Amino acid sequence: MQRLNAITIKQLRALSQVCETGTISAAAEMLSLTPPAVHSQLKALEEIIGRPILSRTADGFQPTPEGRALLRAHHISHSALEKAIRQIDTLARGLSGTVTLGVVSTAKYYAPRLVVKLREAFPDIDVVLRIGNRARIMQYLESDELDLVIMGRPPREPLVTAQSIGEHPHLLVAPPDHPLARGEAVGAEEILSQHFVLREPGSGTRILTMRYLDEIGRGREYAYTEMESNETIKQAVIAGLGVAILSAHTMHEELESGRLVAVRARGMPIVRHWFIVHRADSEPAQAVRSVLDWIVENTGKYLPGAT
Repeated sequence: MQRLNAITIKQLRALSQVCETGTISAAAEMLSLTPPAVHSQLKALEEIIGRPILSRTADGFQPTPEGRALLRAHHISHSALEKAIRQIDTLARGLSGTVTLGVVSTAKYYAPRLVVKLREAFPDIDVVLRIGNRARIMQYLESDELDLVIMGRPPREPLVTAQSIGEHPHLLVAPPDHPLARGEAVGAEEILSQHFVLREPGSGTRILTMRYLDEIGRGREYAYTEMESNETIKQAVIAGLGVAILSAHTMHEELESGRLVAVRARGMPIVRHWFIVHRADSEPAQAVRSVLDWIVENTGKYLPGAT
């Protein structure tokens, strides 16, 4: 407890900036301090912990395991303080609340429209939008940084309350001149012989694609390239790099214009659902509950293809 009381936010902020920038001088500039001041903060923190918190590498300073533990604690405490400040600011402005809405990156194609609709419906509620792949959104959810989340398959941990808000179809797509785009149903062998373009590890779309290919191929290997956004994957498929399984909600314009073609195959489309979730270990505030109810009851106003 004595060590806990000795640690300061300034020390943790110095550690975070040094790890982010890689150097003490760059961290000092970001913090509007002198390098010796930053060095003093780090030295004091290391003396409190009694273990090294940084190691020097060719790429600059990196946290030790002890440093990473401190960074995780700093991130959680900073998020909690940030949330408290937003709530205080909201009260000071006479608003009725702040709702932080997280969405997986595939939902970013309709999330801005949703936020606009929410602000029209609730002018006294400040809706903050945060976007990331499934792994990143899960991190936010676990550290209690989000009030509501729109995602695909709800997680097992942390325990959440989930409601379906609509269907979420996924399609196998190819460029219009591709052999698989001939309009006839294609078999598993033809599909598995293709070069696939996958999202990065941690993406829900990647997980879905790999499950489908493992199912039809029974664990057979396949060639693939990784890319970190749906937009990049769409352009890669259009250019002829390979085929991909993507959310239909991300490809409306490309399918309408004929730049991409949905391949007919067994198990296609893969129909999943969108869910709105919140942590089950706390009761949503009234502003959160109002936004949650509106999202569930008004899918036709923001979700592609919903009526």
